[in-house]
Amino acid sequence: MSEKWIVRIKVLLLSAVFSSIGNWINTRKADVPVNPLMAAPGLIAMFLCIVAGCLIQDFIEGKFKKFHLPTILYISMITIILSIPGVPTADFIASSFAKIGLLPLCTPILGYAGLSIAKDLDDFKKQGFAIVVVALCTFAGTFLGSAIIAQIVLKMTGVI
Repeated sequence: MSEKWIVRIKVLLLSAVFSSIGNWINTRKADVPVNPLMAAPGLIAMFLCIVAGCLIQDFIEGKFKKFHLPTILYISMITIILSIPGVPTADFIASSFAKIGLLPLCTPILGYAGLSIAKDLDDFKKQGFAIVVVALCTFAGTFLGSAIIAQIVLKMTGVI
């Protein structure tokens, strides 16, 4: 097993554990809190979809050296195929993924992103104040764009 795969597996396992705990905390006030054991089938299915997507990407990039697509494309393709109504895995995927919230899944990812940025902090300091302005404009634009789209969709559907 290559060093790349050992790191991938470690990161995926740590992410699954942190996501499971985050999901439990996130749902603790719900009618039926989702404890880590209840979320385990969904997280295991996600883990397998991610590993399969990475394997497919490695295989394709090994065969066709100039053919590079993002890993998320392969993972999404596998997950979509497994969840198409009529496919034997569709009900399992839908019911097990429904127990896992998006926010708890993002928590480890954001933590890793923060650690990644922290190691390049000296480079960010060299950028100066301009990087702060660019970041604030990006955050504001993203927020306003999302708010405008949400407003339009909610008005069109008659919710507001």
